[in-house]
Amino acid sequence: MLTGDQYLESLRDGRRLFVNGHAVPDVTEEPLLRGGALAAARGYDQHYRPGDDAFGPYFFIPSSVEELRATQERQLHWDFPTISTSNGLLMVLTAASRMRPDFPRYAERALAYFEESKRRDIRIVQTITDAKGNRSLPPAKQDDPDLYVRIVDRGPDGIVIRGAKLHISSAAISHELMVMPTKRMKPGEEDYSVAAAVPVNAPGVRVINASFAPRPDLDPDFFPYSSRHVMTEGFVVFDDVFVPNERVFLAGELEHSATFAHSLGLWERLGSVGSYVRLADTLVGLAQLVAEANGLQRIGHIKDKIAEMITYATLIRAGFEAAMHHATFTPEGWASPDEMFTNAAKYHAAAQFSLMARHLHDIAGGSVLTAPSMADLRNPETGPDLRKYMRTMEGVDADYRMRLFHTIRDFTADAFGGWKHVTVIQAGGGLYAQKVVVSHHYDMDAAKSLALETAGITPDGRVLTSLADTER
Repeated sequence: MLTGDQYLESLRDGRRLFVNGHAVPDVTEEPLLRGGALAAARGYDQHYRPGDDAFGPYFFIPSSVEELRATQERQLHWDFPTISTSNGLLMVLTAASRMRPDFPRYAERALAYFEESKRRDIRIVQTITDAKGNRSLPPAKQDDPDLYVRIVDRGPDGIVIRGAKLHISSAAISHELMVMPTKRMKPGEEDYSVAAAVPVNAPGVRVINASFAPRPDLDPDFFPYSSRHVMTEGFVVFDDVFVPNERVFLAGELEHSATFAHSLGLWERLGSVGSYVRLADTLVGLAQLVAEANGLQRIGHIKDKIAEMITYATLIRAGFEAAMHHATFTPEGWASPDEMFTNAAKYHAAAQFSLMARHLHDIAGGSVLTAPSMADLRNPETGPDLRKYMRTMEGVDADYRMRLFHTIRDFTADAFGGWKHVTVIQAGGGLYAQKVVVSHHYDMDAAKSLALETAGITPDGRVLTSLADTER
């Protein structure tokens, strides 16, 4: 296993990174990116155990409902690259199980990659979303064939890929990129049906980053959450990148072009739902605390909004628990969450998040945006005014109340909050994607049977006209 310092050193591997218009020679020193690297380093230290046979709990394959639940509960306390590694490798194994009957060589490569990743203690992120160009046209009919990642050359030792993948969280601070098709490919699109593991520092890989970290010259007390938790988003370019055969898991086989996306959706959405349980409870806690600080916790409409937020949080948790309780198992004995409950919970969490944030802002009031900084509270000229006018009652001084306002703004209404609003919807695919999966797995025949029973119609179409007919 790697220590935090060894992990940071491993990122100084010649990778080509860019942010805010300039090249980044060392991600661990770049103010806009280093926060994520430092958080991941703390995760390495948290899990580190000496010994050649030691490995982290994120390299674990659950084989029971209890183990599946324990794995997801542990993820709530991990940094993002570690979560992505766990879910990404479980995705690879799920895809391998589904491909094994048709392409056992790909399944064996996937298992070997899992073991290699565990041995090296690396971090992996998934790269799925292509540039897509004109969304009304399929990959092969774009005016630029590179708008979907594709194979541009094949040789005896491997393949060469070209294209770009967007929205790749933590790409700059991970070791490997798991490339996969963004959707099901059709005849004539074989070159776009490609899945492979690519090192971030591979020749031809460039990562253009967006960061939502506070500027380094700003007071961290003004950003109580995002100064400690920051996400980088990578725009990853593959400029004729060679991938050796042992790292290729799909190379033109159309029948499994959607296997990786479906497998990733399952695990990424379950991980998202687990994090949204914590997110929803945090929103409830902030709403209750700020209502109490303002002396409004007994006001009817405030209580009603908080009750609605509690219901929101409870239903997410119910879906999360149901997804694990109704787990399915692969032929290898690996546990997988139930697809219908996972997707229904993800849809509910994403679709209602903005309303819950609106409730929080309505309960807290305008000081979420206008409260002066903590530096102003420390200023001997302005501090007395703020201590006098920002307090509300005995036990609620200006320092406490202002910190609540800044936390709510940072968490839900500033740069990080804006990132959160979008990613809650888009992570693991947009809202429509979850509805498609739920509809696919829903027992429509049972629902139709109930409807027919209610209408007094038998399964063979005979109308029941009386109680006597029903009894017959």
